[in-house]
Amino acid sequence: QAAILTKRLRSSACPADAPAQTAAMTARFKKSRHLRGQISNGRGRIGKHRKHPGGCGNSGGQHHHRINFDKYHPGYFGKVGMRNFHFTKHSKVKPVINVEKLWSLVSEKLRLYYKEH
Repeated sequence: QAAILTKRLRSSACPADAPAQTAAMTARFKKSRHLRGQISNGRGRIGKHRKHPGGCGNSGGQHHHRINFDKYHPGYFGKVGMRNFHFTKHSKVKPVINVEKLWSLVSEKLRLYYKEH
């Protein structure tokens, strides 16, 4: 069985020069096999192994995780500044050009034409 799995892992879309991956650990040697039948599966009876003991994600930022948020993420909560609906970047920027260098943008032929007329 392990030979088949190793062969399948070698053939799965990897370059020929890449090292072959080893097969998964045998089930009979896993820790869960050894702990089968024990009450708490090695996690302890008192502080039970629950799925999300502190809450999922960023929960508790203003309550029981406040110290962590204040220490590592200062300014995470609250508002700063004035709201600007339909904010467009660079809307107030106007490019400036020197009037003396205005004719450098035009071709030489056009400059001579307007010099005469």
